[in-house]
Amino acid sequence: MILGVSLPVLLLVALAVLVGALAQSLVGLGLALVSAPVVTLVAPRLMPELVLALAILLPLLTLLHSRRGIDWPGLGWVLGARVPGVAVGVLLLAAFSDRSLGVAVGVMVLLAVAASLGTWELRASRPTLATAGFLSGVAGTTTSIGGPPVALVYQRRPPEQLRSTLAVFFAAGAALSLAGLGLAGRLHPGSLLLSVVLLPVLLLGQVLGVRLQGHLAPGLTRYAVLALCAASALTLLVRSLA
Repeated sequence: MILGVSLPVLLLVALAVLVGALAQSLVGLGLALVSAPVVTLVAPRLMPELVLALAILLPLLTLLHSRRGIDWPGLGWVLGARVPGVAVGVLLLAAFSDRSLGVAVGVMVLLAVAASLGTWELRASRPTLATAGFLSGVAGTTTSIGGPPVALVYQRRPPEQLRSTLAVFFAAGAALSLAGLGLAGRLHPGSLLLSVVLLPVLLLGQVLGVRLQGHLAPGLTRYAVLALCAASALTLLVRSLA
């Protein structure tokens, strides 16, 4: 047992974290998509704190490699709107079941992906950035999967800007969600310590993702983002309805 987690469970979680870290380092998101369902299945008591803590650590590793092209003005609107989103998310956790929240977030993301595949273009304006930040705060705090709303807004940006901007957002946004959970008395220190144990796995996924970036055509990055957003929504729906 390591911090109350058996070795087989820890290995499964580590594998999910490795795959998620590789995907996020490659296209900008994916850590929560891959790891959250696995952690929920094998160690639900670690959710959402473990995934949120990992969502802080991995972007910091990403920013060590690349900090160019960060959209600081846009992040100001996104992160500013995420604060009330976190507060609403904490309230929703107390008022609604995990199933209801998961279904609502999943449907919302699928509708946004479907709209993005059509002729409608979601531009990164101040209103859309603020709306994405708010929705991400709600979704990230309630389900630990808060990346899709912001990723959809930035999907047409250059790959390097997409990755670096989302890295800053994920680090700051996850910290806000953890702070909100802490203020609400829903934070478990064991999950935070376990995230440190998994740090070498994050580092390995980051290294592999960076090495593969040159093999992904820039035009395919947007479709990879949309695919991961849709997969995250479907994962939430299946997890909530199962």
